[in-house]
Amino acid sequence: MFDFTQDDMSKYLDDYIIPFAIDLAMAIVIYVVGKFVVKLLVAAFGKLLAKSKYDEMLINFLKSIVNAVLMLFVIIAALNELGVDTTSLAAIIAAAGLAIGLSLQGSLQNFAAGVMLLVFRPFKKGDFVDAGGVAGSVVSIGVFSTIMNTPDNKEIIVPNGNIYGGNIINFSAKDTRRVDMKFGIGYGDDLLKAKKVLEEMVGADDRILADPAPTVAVAELGDSSVNFVVRPWVKSGDYWGVMFDFTEAVKLRFDKEDISIPFPQMDVHVQKQD
Repeated sequence: MFDFTQDDMSKYLDDYIIPFAIDLAMAIVIYVVGKFVVKLLVAAFGKLLAKSKYDEMLINFLKSIVNAVLMLFVIIAALNELGVDTTSLAAIIAAAGLAIGLSLQGSLQNFAAGVMLLVFRPFKKGDFVDAGGVAGSVVSIGVFSTIMNTPDNKEIIVPNGNIYGGNIINFSAKDTRRVDMKFGIGYGDDLLKAKKVLEEMVGADDRILADPAPTVAVAELGDSSVNFVVRPWVKSGDYWGVMFDFTEAVKLRFDKEDISIPFPQMDVHVQKQD
């Protein structure tokens, strides 16, 4: 049995209990006040990003990262007040972070690419793009991957690293697009008549813009045809409709005007031997 006298108890309280209680109270104060300050700083950071019109997903993600980093400092400060060796703790956290980073190298690459896509915004939701080897409409842009819908309604999830590491073609970035079409006529047909017909057809389509002016010109003298280029400008949403409708209309109008559309032919001569 240990026999504690009143003096021993008083000394124990003075040397251990009271200092520890004071350190514990100070650690709690540091944590509570630090958490409150971190909340204010994160809110101010979020408002600053919101004024810059960044994507909401990116804002929330960056706020969570800032909150986690600042809270880590608060926790280390509170533990330091309790006498915990925070140097060893920081070394353990750094080693764990390195191990996690090496094991998730591919995911971190996609994460970094996702942040860059959300910051620089080469495309947005609803845009039709060709990126990462996939052409389709953007459904959503995530931190690790982007979801796209192909024209035949297939959903494809593309890693952000594949997208940001290659060329990105955004067909919806501009309000207008140029439709490039080529039509051939026979060498025996009336060239000026064919050109006039094409110009009339371009002028009759309300979807074709007057500015910039459309181009109708002879592009080349081919092996079996004289080839015209027809390059009208249209609104981006009318691109495919104008291309398909105009191509069909040219065939019907050329037939009506008795203008031939030649196609490659091969003459085969067979010699009979005795």
